[in-house]
Amino acid sequence: MTMQSPLPRIGADQSCALSRRDMMIGAAGLSFAFVLGASGRAAAAVPAAERTGKMLSPWVSIATDGTVTIMSPAVEMGQGSMTSLPLIIAEELDADWSKVAVVPAPPVEAIYGNPGFGGMMYTAGSNAVTSYFRPLRTFGAQVRRVLIENAARHLGVPAEELATEPGVVVHAKSGRRLGYGEIAAFAEVPDKAPEVKPEELKKTSEFRLIGKDVARVELPMKVDGSAKYAIDQQVPGMVYGAIIRAPVEGSSPDTVNDAKAKAVASVIAVVKLPYGVGVLAQTAWAAFAGRNALEITWTRQGKAWGFDSDKAIELFAARVRDPNAQATDWSKVGELRSEMPKVASFMEAEYRCDYAYHAQMEPLNATAAVSPAADAAEIWCGTQSQTMAVEAVAKALGIPRDKVKLHDTLLGGGFGRRGHRDEEFIVDAVLMSKAAGRPVKVMWTREDDVHNGRQRPISAHYIKAGFDASGRLVAWHHRVAGDRVTPYMDPVRYEKGGRKDFILMLGTDLKGYAVPHQLIEQLYEDSGVRSSPLRGIGFTANKFATETFMDEIARKRGVDPVQFRLDLMKGSPRAARVVERVAQMADWGRKREGRALGFAYIDYSGSQVAGIAEVSLDRRSGQIRVHDFWCAIDCGIAVQPDNVAAQTESSIVYGLGMALTERITIRDGAVEQSNFYDYRVPRMDEVPLMHVEVIATDNHPTGAGQMATPLVAPAISSAVAALTGARLRHTPFTPERVLKALG
Repeated sequence: MTMQSPLPRIGADQSCALSRRDMMIGAAGLSFAFVLGASGRAAAAVPAAERTGKMLSPWVSIATDGTVTIMSPAVEMGQGSMTSLPLIIAEELDADWSKVAVVPAPPVEAIYGNPGFGGMMYTAGSNAVTSYFRPLRTFGAQVRRVLIENAARHLGVPAEELATEPGVVVHAKSGRRLGYGEIAAFAEVPDKAPEVKPEELKKTSEFRLIGKDVARVELPMKVDGSAKYAIDQQVPGMVYGAIIRAPVEGSSPDTVNDAKAKAVASVIAVVKLPYGVGVLAQTAWAAFAGRNALEITWTRQGKAWGFDSDKAIELFAARVRDPNAQATDWSKVGELRSEMPKVASFMEAEYRCDYAYHAQMEPLNATAAVSPAADAAEIWCGTQSQTMAVEAVAKALGIPRDKVKLHDTLLGGGFGRRGHRDEEFIVDAVLMSKAAGRPVKVMWTREDDVHNGRQRPISAHYIKAGFDASGRLVAWHHRVAGDRVTPYMDPVRYEKGGRKDFILMLGTDLKGYAVPHQLIEQLYEDSGVRSSPLRGIGFTANKFATETFMDEIARKRGVDPVQFRLDLMKGSPRAARVVERVAQMADWGRKREGRALGFAYIDYSGSQVAGIAEVSLDRRSGQIRVHDFWCAIDCGIAVQPDNVAAQTESSIVYGLGMALTERITIRDGAVEQSNFYDYRVPRMDEVPLMHVEVIATDNHPTGAGQMATPLVAPAISSAVAALTGARLRHTPFTPERVLKALG
């Protein structure tokens, strides 16, 4: 399998005026410029990239040697998108996958934008396959149609008599065959792409690549060490930068004593920035040493000064349980306000979740080269949003975005951290390069990454459930008080979305369960603390609350927790199937000596996911151990089933950390933790045996990258309750909290 470098050389002039025909036909090869939903002018704006001497088209190029180059619009951060999206095109194109080369797409939203994010180039929310699936299939089918039509003219036969095999057009009657590379040498490309109706696409039973566990294209590079991340980037004449940022969002340097910093060998200069102070040096270590030698006092600007996370969550909890506290309706089903007073009985409970850090393995970093006149910039970075990266640089320099040239690299983990509207770590490098007059690589240390992290927000939850005279669950009221996220990380989407904090609130809805009257309310909180979506977004906190409460209801009413869910799923056969299957996998009804099982189910954006945790507990220390975790997932058509299983395992490990150990605390507006010694992620010997089953269906793909993460905390809480009778309602379940719950 061949693959281009994850650092493609994109043409310097992104406004190059190529004709539509120039874009479609390259020297000694065939390039297809069919652009779904984009104008011819947008197609002509696509920059050329250097690859085997052939000019790239927007999506597919075919060289005369049979090499098929496919553009990948999503970034690769370990989730497999660099393989899965090109694979979708290759499937309908009937390409020979061994001859496919994958190239990261340039930041041209009109062509490569993610339909699930309003056309931005943005990889997040496990939605890349979901959003691109149908368009990419259609595009691949269009290219295949053009190949067949050209072959028909060349062979002098009706197109209806031709079929394709991987990389070949076949005329069965005469036994003649034309490889795609042969056709590329003489093919004519129509000005308008042929129409392909949805019913003309392949049936799932005809797939040769989708669902067949094709190896990921970037893995060989990761194994042999040749994979290039942003932190590996080297640019001629480059120097290094390190920045100390204000401990509290919104603050700025007040006084700066840089004498000791300038005395460090190899330090070049000290740069004052609006939000901190940077040090330029010949080596990274000199930059860090100079930065550490700075003596700075900070202004007391910023809303978060004086903020204490432990006190805040108590205040959030008080507000959320106060029926008179002002709240905004998030979603409604039925008539909860009029029906709840009529219920025969009710239950209520409260839950809490702490701040959490992304803990991606590659600390934030970027390299920038700003022109001497500061009227253009070139950047090398790992970002979840090519759109946001380019726009943030353009805004920082006050230049048009077409003067920003982006090289997006592999990411050493994202989880939501590398996709903010301001992309501050990229702007760091740009401002430092502008000051230095030469290329600069800025790297954050792990301590920088933790101290200046944008955390999963704290939240407090109050839920009240009402039952009719027969004991049926008929009313559900969930109130959430959580630190704001969307208005901070992406104010543009917040305003366009009707000023609703969807990142905080997603997962509160009871999808999959038939409860006739539901009301979800948000109590808006704004501490001023840096916040962000984190793997699983609002689902991690919201499903902890809802699924734990579901278990509490079942146990209080003497009903098996799995059967209780199934009784609520009469109209949701896909949901019931994953629940029944995971119960079979874990042998749900079997008693374990000294251990117990806990269950959770989620409808996550259409993906049906159910999990069971088997735990034990050291009652003296309060230490929980998860021995096994079973998970069944139905995410529709699984483009890469083995990768879906791998991502599900990864999600479980991530959820384990947030359930048991991962906790950020804030005092006087600043993060207290520093590194993995006081922000504890799961160790290898703490990871349970994981048993994952991917249930493939013909439904549209609905995502898999983070769907299992929210299952873990409620499953563990319920397992501990089954084992001890004590209920854990505050994540993470630290030993101190466990001992307190045990009494």
